[in-house]
Amino acid sequence: MPELEPWVLTLLRVLGIAAVAVVAFVLARSAIAVAVRGLLERREAAEPERAPMSAAELQRRVRTLQRLAVRIIGALIGLVGALMALGEFGIDIGPAVAGLGVVGIAVGFGAQTLIRDWLAGVFIILENQYSHGDIVQVAGVDGVVEDISLRRTTLRDLSGTVHTVPNGQIGVASNLSRGWARVNLDVAVAYDTDIERASELINRVGTALADDPEWGPLIIEPPQVLRINSLDDSGVTLKILGQVRPAEQWAVAGELRKRLLATFAAEGVEIPFPHRVLISRPTQPDGAAVDEERRRGGQGARVAPPSEGES
Repeated sequence: MPELEPWVLTLLRVLGIAAVAVVAFVLARSAIAVAVRGLLERREAAEPERAPMSAAELQRRVRTLQRLAVRIIGALIGLVGALMALGEFGIDIGPAVAGLGVVGIAVGFGAQTLIRDWLAGVFIILENQYSHGDIVQVAGVDGVVEDISLRRTTLRDLSGTVHTVPNGQIGVASNLSRGWARVNLDVAVAYDTDIERASELINRVGTALADDPEWGPLIIEPPQVLRINSLDDSGVTLKILGQVRPAEQWAVAGELRKRLLATFAAEGVEIPFPHRVLISRPTQPDGAAVDEERRRGGQGARVAPPSEGES
């Protein structure tokens, strides 16, 4: 068998390293998915006092951790493969590794903001503050989490705008879709309304909404009147609360408003509106207007004295 050229052997070894790296990445990605799900399920079983995660929430959590772990493992495999390939070309990788360490220290001192973003991202992931697919409010913006990494969080709001927020700028993270949500409505009625009857109508509408085949699966506790929340200028405001599935509070609240509007119209319950009172003052006579102008110090019309020929 004829011997191959040295450069051909080098190329074959480099291709072998690349193939091994690709196979290792594929296997690592599959293993990470299984390992992450197993760890989360064991954690849920070991902590029964915690509120259990729903299937959708567990899937979002697995997807978030899987993406992060795959990125880190992929970067490490790529780095090791590149160094091994350089070694095949006769390049001494020892100084290169040492140089990378020095560069890393320099970058650490010069990129403190980047390090802060990474540390904040680590705590966001470990503490499970939010995951891919959650609806959150962070750094003054809100939306659905489309992507999350150690450095930044990407949100898409209701208008479709994509916001990229560095993790180091997140002081408070408000998760609107964790575990369960709540319908929180204020409904006003006129002062001459029978409050007990209005409360009974609202409770009836909330119960009917929970019994509806379409909306019932989204509702955990039917919306009911909690209390009289305030006495306003034009009416009485009632507080309505109900417990629903995560991220369904807006849809359920909209349907509840529509049904309450129809029920109030059918039952004659008045929804208050601001009243405006207009006061019209009568026009004063000319003489009175002149006297008023003089009294205020204005330059009103002057009345000439009668001449000698006038009586």
